[in-house]
Amino acid sequence: MRQENNKLLKTMCTQYNISFEKVEKLLTTVKEYQFKDRRNGVYDALKEIIKSDLKKVSNEV
Repeated sequence: MRQENNKLLKTMCTQYNISFEKVEKLLTTVKEYQFKDRRNGVYDALKEIIKSDLKKVSNEV
């Protein structure tokens, strides 16, 4: 990711109280599936990333 885009994304994540690392993982996953003929599994992969964050939050409480 370009440095200026990275900086903007970090700013937005801070503004909306969203984990930059989580957003970065989601974007990387989408990019990995981008040029595949069939994108089977992309939604499952994204769900797992989101669920992993929810599990961390529930364990902290």
